Amino acid sequence: MKHMVCVLSVLFVLTSCSEKYRKIDKDDVTIGSEMTDSISTAPKTQAEIRKELLAEGYEIFDYVDEKTKDTVIMQQYFIAFLKTGPNRDQNKLESQRLQKEHLAHLTKMYDMGYADISGPFGDEGEIRGITIYNVPTFKMADSLANADPMVKAGRLAIEIHPWWAAKGYKLR
Repeated sequence: MKHMVCVLSVLFVLTSCSEKYRKIDKDDVTIGSEMTDSISTAPKTQAEIRKELLAEGYEIFDYVDEKTKDTVIMQQYFIAFLKTGPNRDQNKLESQRLQKEHLAHLTKMYDMGYADISGPFGDEGEIRGITIYNVPTFKMADSLANADPMVKAGRLAIEIHPWWAAKGYKLR
């Protein structure tokens, strides 16, 4: 349990930043937690980010960091735990095909901006991996997670939980 909490804490910082709210090019310059490109495009204000998130149906709230006194936007994400499914008796070729389709699905979710990060756990436990969905509703996260070919085949099962993270923070 402590290991899972540590992993999720590390993922907290990595997954909070959505690609649709920042432009990253090879010439980008990092300034604090904000990203600006070499053309000097002004970063969005918190008010603009807040307005966009609310317009898209995301749940958010603000909190004030005790140390810095900065106001931080907290956004609700959804963590899908990919667990060992009930149907794991596929032959080797079928398992390999499903794995290839599974990875393609996760890549597509990331490329479309629906998932911020996915990955397997490093042990052989019941929870095989996670995907953190950056979508406004549980229903949407559940639908996307259940569209995974491994889940459809029963090789993996999904357990989804809402999760709050600070918008714009990244993994160190």
